[in-house]
Amino acid sequence: MAEVLMEITKDQLETGLRGVPVGYCTTSSVDPKTGLFYVGKSVSELSSWEPERAIYLLYYGKEGTVEDIKSFTKELAKRASCKPETLQRIRSLPRSGHPMKLFCAALLIAGMLEGKNNYREDCLNLIAKIPEIAATVINYHAGWPVVSNSKPELGYMGNFVHLLNPPLDNREQLTRIFKLFNVLHYDHGGGNLSTFVAKAVASGLEDMYGSICAGMCALAGPRHGKANQDCLEFVEQILSELGGKPTENQVEDLIRKRLANNELVYGFGHAVLRVEDPRATVLYKVADELFPNHPLCIIAHQLRHVGPKVLGENPKITNPFPNVDAISGVLLTAAGFPYPEYFTVLFGLSRTVGIAMQIVYERCEARGGKGTPIVRPKYLYKNREELSDMKPEEPAKS
Repeated sequence: MAEVLMEITKDQLETGLRGVPVGYCTTSSVDPKTGLFYVGKSVSELSSWEPERAIYLLYYGKEGTVEDIKSFTKELAKRASCKPETLQRIRSLPRSGHPMKLFCAALLIAGMLEGKNNYREDCLNLIAKIPEIAATVINYHAGWPVVSNSKPELGYMGNFVHLLNPPLDNREQLTRIFKLFNVLHYDHGGGNLSTFVAKAVASGLEDMYGSICAGMCALAGPRHGKANQDCLEFVEQILSELGGKPTENQVEDLIRKRLANNELVYGFGHAVLRVEDPRATVLYKVADELFPNHPLCIIAHQLRHVGPKVLGENPKITNPFPNVDAISGVLLTAAGFPYPEYFTVLFGLSRTVGIAMQIVYERCEARGGKGTPIVRPKYLYKNREELSDMKPEEPAKS
């Protein structure tokens, strides 16, 4: 059979596979204009759901009855506690570096001591255990006292807040915000970096824990999960520079100066969305409701108003609107958790849910149960001199 050659231009290469279909996602989807959906349900609708109800929807692909959710909640609680040895080993890791390094190492330790080498079992077990793993990592890294009496009966995020041991003024309020943050970050389609990396690693038949660890390494970067930390620090910097109660005009002038100096403006734009991130819209509403006078929330709302105006003046920017990171860290801080170095761990705690489920599909259900093949994209050989001389419109043969 003659080899079929595809016309590929340089413009299509080295683009991060953006827009290239490679498979199916059975848990969630992202529409450029209407945002994120879990199994066909808008994430805005799910923002008031308890975590267990949303996890059930993603796990089973359908909404559960009240009895279904009760039974599922009990199943998660039964699987929630890690072995003492697992937690002890996590607490023996180095504290140096960003806590995401520790979080990734903790996942590998959990895989060695908790793993069943069965994607379905490890999926549900890891979803159940990840709150305790994340709380252990954060407490240990911060040097906060250990809470050893896990209470899964408090619920998925209730137990997480119980295990987390920073100085807190209002645990009930913070639990509400953690639940909301958790539900909004469970999944985001199949092609975001952390999800794709985890599934690619699993395609080599690495176990669930190792694959999730790889995904969390991807999440740790400033272009992905660490963006929520960077956005909060950006808002804090604006407050520090302008002080007191700056006007929107002052905030707008500051953004224009940053752009003129080729400095980054954080919290705007998205790879898929072409509107304000609906998750951000939910969080802005909660910030208005609970913390209307918090200085950081005021700055975040001013940025929400003036950012799209300024960024929209640049014809190269296709989405000048706020993304979820623009407000999520600010809301966590206002709720009483002013520890931005741990925001990406909170993101990882959430995103583990969707990634683990997508791995189960690709390993156990795709292609009639055979699973997807090992990820192996094609790269074209060119020496550097050829590439430097190659014009964008010049085709390459494959």
